[in-house]
Amino acid sequence: MGPSSMTQAEREQVIHQHVDLVKYEVDRVAAALPAEVDREDLVSAGIIGLIKAVDRFDPNRGASFATYATTLMRGAIMDELRAMDWAPRGLRGKYRRLEQAIARLRQELGRQPQETEIAQELGISLDEYEQLLRDATATAIMSLDAVVEAGGDANMPSNDDLSLGRAEWNPSAVVDNAELRRLLAEVVTELPEREQLVISLYYDEELTLREIGAVLGVTESRVCQIHTQAVARLRAGLSAKLGQ
Repeated sequence: MGPSSMTQAEREQVIHQHVDLVKYEVDRVAAALPAEVDREDLVSAGIIGLIKAVDRFDPNRGASFATYATTLMRGAIMDELRAMDWAPRGLRGKYRRLEQAIARLRQELGRQPQETEIAQELGISLDEYEQLLRDATATAIMSLDAVVEAGGDANMPSNDDLSLGRAEWNPSAVVDNAELRRLLAEVVTELPEREQLVISLYYDEELTLREIGAVLGVTESRVCQIHTQAVARLRAGLSAKLGQ
């Protein structure tokens, strides 16, 4: 497969065959978004990423087309989310304060803080904290793109095509620096067991939040909470290891 070897009809067939993959990738993030976000805009962005993948794919590089296309689709979807400015006023600031609170407690306690401790540090009730985690799920998903920014430009894939999709969701796939990759792996192992599992199911197994809920026997809303807290811990932990 490649732009020089396909006819227009073959190109259109490949695009058509992978549209469901676009919809699945949108499903992985759409559940965490407010109802007013237009899902079809995300699908359209994903299809644009798919078209780029069809036009640029080189089978000689060794990766499968589905893997390559997924990377570009995710990047396009996440870029569209950034352009939408969808988050309610103040939500990004609240999420940033969450990360800072976890970082402070982690340093003070010498361990991962409990949910009740984080809520107390933020000066809110446990119910309010749980609502924050639900509301900020999409913010957490988007923030994974920035997890490795502390390491500089070397974070991004050296392959030009991959770097077009800035928001590859799996941090270990984004990190081009071996030391950063090692540090991130360490931080993941420091997560509570259930949070490690959610991170693995979402980013390695590529399940939707709803599918993860079915695996764990909890609601999708609870998975959103666990995911958001896990990502905040990852960012705080990596920043600490980088001495920031």
